[in-house]
Amino acid sequence: MTEPEIVLEMKHIDMRFQGVHALDDVSLTLRRGEVHAVVGENGAGKSTLMKVLVGLYSPNGGEIVFDGKPARFRSVSDTQAAGICMIFQEFNQVKHMTVMENIFLGREPKTRTGSIDYRKMLRDSEALLTGMGLDVSPRIFVRDLTVAKQQLVEIVKAVSYNARIIIMDEPTSALSDTEIAKLLDTVSALRAEGKSIVFISHKMEEIFGVCDRVTVLRDGKFVASDLVSNMDEGGLIRMMVDRDISAMFPKQEAKIGEVVFEVKGLSRKGEFEGISFALKRGEILGLAGLMGAGRTEIVEAIMGTRRLDAGEIFLYGKRIVNKMPGDAIGKGIIMVPEDRKRNGVALKLSVRDNILMSALRKCVRNGFIRRKLEKKYSTEYIDKLEIKTASDSQVCANLSGGNQQKVVIARVLNADPDVIILDEPTRGIDVKTKADIHNLMSQLAVQGKAILMISSELAEVQGMSDRIIVLHEGRITGTLDRGEADSNRIMQYAVGKTEGEVV
Repeated sequence: MTEPEIVLEMKHIDMRFQGVHALDDVSLTLRRGEVHAVVGENGAGKSTLMKVLVGLYSPNGGEIVFDGKPARFRSVSDTQAAGICMIFQEFNQVKHMTVMENIFLGREPKTRTGSIDYRKMLRDSEALLTGMGLDVSPRIFVRDLTVAKQQLVEIVKAVSYNARIIIMDEPTSALSDTEIAKLLDTVSALRAEGKSIVFISHKMEEIFGVCDRVTVLRDGKFVASDLVSNMDEGGLIRMMVDRDISAMFPKQEAKIGEVVFEVKGLSRKGEFEGISFALKRGEILGLAGLMGAGRTEIVEAIMGTRRLDAGEIFLYGKRIVNKMPGDAIGKGIIMVPEDRKRNGVALKLSVRDNILMSALRKCVRNGFIRRKLEKKYSTEYIDKLEIKTASDSQVCANLSGGNQQKVVIARVLNADPDVIILDEPTRGIDVKTKADIHNLMSQLAVQGKAILMISSELAEVQGMSDRIIVLHEGRITGTLDRGEADSNRIMQYAVGKTEGEVV
């Protein structure tokens, strides 16, 4: 059988910046009408390679061949004009503009007089959104959308270019199972039209479910490229991390003690109602539910980001009120947020500054900040979490997504809280880093920390939780102990069935 025509080749790409050899002799071949997975740990060079392709980075060596001719794209506009479009992992949107204005930004339809034709923009946007099965008004502001819907709007925008090559960098990282299924159907439809898709993902079920070929990178180097049909999951993971991962969910036995944290009757109009639960010392309590179930809204209300209409919060049996996140942090309750770029990490600050900002007082002696102590604590957490960085002075914007997430977790640990809230702690993170974070969670529970974890991944909820609370449309529909939790029961609660209806 003849292989499809090659449309793009990246040959021996070399990229260095800020003391890091990000890409070392990396090659990629893309064929017409194929979905090509690019995989590897966070920091392996996947996104960097794609940013070289679309002209965001100028490589130190190597060449790009497009349609059989040497090419050098100097901007995203160049690649879009050539028929190549990239959906970035971190959203490239103007939040104060509407959905339709974002979709057609820079290429707005015009009337005969040269003004923007908003009627046509509205019609075209509605058609695109409907085609993707996305129930979003073109007139709504992007800032008012959930993370999942912001991601889907980015995908709609890319599809609207009718590009020949579409690069998707972790496109499903913030989506529900239903939304992922719709996206993968769209990817299959684009492939059937002869489009070529570069699909960066950490999710094995997506790679083996929709991709035709896979290229593996590790530590900025090319490892292998082959048909997905020639690989198995275990072998692919070994190539990615150069070791076996015997347990993705290394749950240690922790002594579960007294109630540390409790909420009673938490309610906020239109978001959640009557939420009550207790969290014990040494326990990992999972919050499960489909997108829109109210999980993030509940923990943001606990932290003081959202105002409660009713309900009480207790810490060690005493009623507390958190009017803002600083109140909760001062009481020993700290949260790792879902959107690390917007709420988790200060991108323009260094790794050291991010880690230490939660408890800079530890570095103060006699009223002065001691640089040696700053170095001691930042290095301690860089080593403990295996954060890949050139130094503790590296700016966080230059780290991979997984390492940025580790920096956020390091900042939380540096504050030594009693209650740790983790909202999607492994979203968009490679398999090795996931295992590292799961192991860290388990160790923290053994140390007596009380952990509240939100996750959209059923395997993660089941693998790491001592108890699981399932939500549906802002209400608790079921509570399961670790021994009785299975994916079928969790999903039945998640779609709204109650205790007596679950079979």
